[in-house]
Amino acid sequence: MTARLVIITGLSGAGRTEALRAFEDMGYFSVDNLPPGLLPKFAELVHKSPEIKGAALVMDIRGGVFFGELRSALKGVAARGVPYVLVFLEAEEETLIRRYKQTRRRHPWEGEERLLSAIRRERRALAELRGEADVIIDTTTLSVAEFRRRLMARFALGEGDSPPAFRVHLVSFGFKYGLPKDADLVFDVRFLPNPFYLPQLRPLTGNDPPVRDYVLGNPLGRDTLERLGRLLEFLLPHYQREGKPQVTVAVGCTGGQHRSVVFANALAERVAAGGMAVSVDHRDLDRAEEE
Repeated sequence: MTARLVIITGLSGAGRTEALRAFEDMGYFSVDNLPPGLLPKFAELVHKSPEIKGAALVMDIRGGVFFGELRSALKGVAARGVPYVLVFLEAEEETLIRRYKQTRRRHPWEGEERLLSAIRRERRALAELRGEADVIIDTTTLSVAEFRRRLMARFALGEGDSPPAFRVHLVSFGFKYGLPKDADLVFDVRFLPNPFYLPQLRPLTGNDPPVRDYVLGNPLGRDTLERLGRLLEFLLPHYQREGKPQVTVAVGCTGGQHRSVVFANALAERVAAGGMAVSVDHRDLDRAEEE
């Protein structure tokens, strides 16, 4: 399949960085601020590479970029027969000013002149390039999630070259060792009967059928699993629609050996049955300390 090349440019503060992140999440090979002189050769390499199914790069005024050279580089890409899409991002002046004030970042051309003057000068400098763009997106009224959805709807890779699927990570852990730092959702199952206090189950783990049967073999365990499963079925599609590439769901018990392991496994099975990609990590299972 011919690699797809997307070139992102436009006004500073209009969302180029967020756009590049969205393309990276879609599975594109991503490059930030490539010098224009390297563009034709880069495009040719991407076009010929069977491993790269799509490439996206941002080209802007940082480093004093010379848009005359960029337009010349685009002609060089076309001369090599490499198809590309030029995406131009823009926003209203008031929005750009507000974004710079909120992030406390400087406009690349903001020096002796005021921010508003720098924004207007950049807009004038990019006028011809904007006229050559294949896609123009005004991000003034778009939230980050809406912006990402628009890009994904327009530039998702083909079925044969699918981007990384939305993935759910189920992590079991022990509260005595601390919370997983990357958890988006945390469930505490320490209120359930603890297999640790049964001599025949203590040396086993939640991966062993007798422990699973014990944890889920009583009404409280079954009801808890059903309620948590329904909650995930409600929440996960919303995370997915908001453009998150993955969600980490952590389930904790005291030591991360029994109850949390059972629930992480069971919830993973339920998520997978719903058609979502899922992985399971029992963070504290190999710890020698007891619950």
